[in-house]
Amino acid sequence: MPSLETKRLRLRRLAPSDLDPLVELDADPEVMRYLNGGVPTPRAILRNEILPRLLGSHARFPHAGFWAVTSPTDGTFLGWVGLEARPSEGRLEADLGYRFRSEVWHRGYATEAARPLIDRFFREIDGHRVYATTYEGNLASRRVAEKLGMTLVRRFRLTSEQ
Repeated sequence: MPSLETKRLRLRRLAPSDLDPLVELDADPEVMRYLNGGVPTPRAILRNEILPRLLGSHARFPHAGFWAVTSPTDGTFLGWVGLEARPSEGRLEADLGYRFRSEVWHRGYATEAARPLIDRFFREIDGHRVYATTYEGNLASRRVAEKLGMTLVRRFRLTSEQ
């Protein structure tokens, strides 16, 4: 299984054995705050729906997909980062996502982990565009996208009527 190293992190492809760390990650109300108001993702949904979708992305686009971010010293699961690639108008684009344990926030890990994936996406598979969607109130997440060179394209607000 391929891995990537940065100055402070090790990235390896997500695996079925990552279910427990993903359950723990999504059980943190702070991690889930902007995603669904702080509600934990049920283990069954992670096991039966989310993890298989994340793992399947590697087969479709080997240079994209979802990666576990771990400590290179002790292998501690810190979070995940991923590029969900898809064809668009004859070219390949990818949606950047990341989720980290709240105790490691504000250390630059999301930016550091995403950068080599984005670089590989453009260099090795001639990707056309990488984008990210962040929730308006999540300024830290938007700042990650900005540090990666992304620019704000549009704003929209989800309402109960949509």
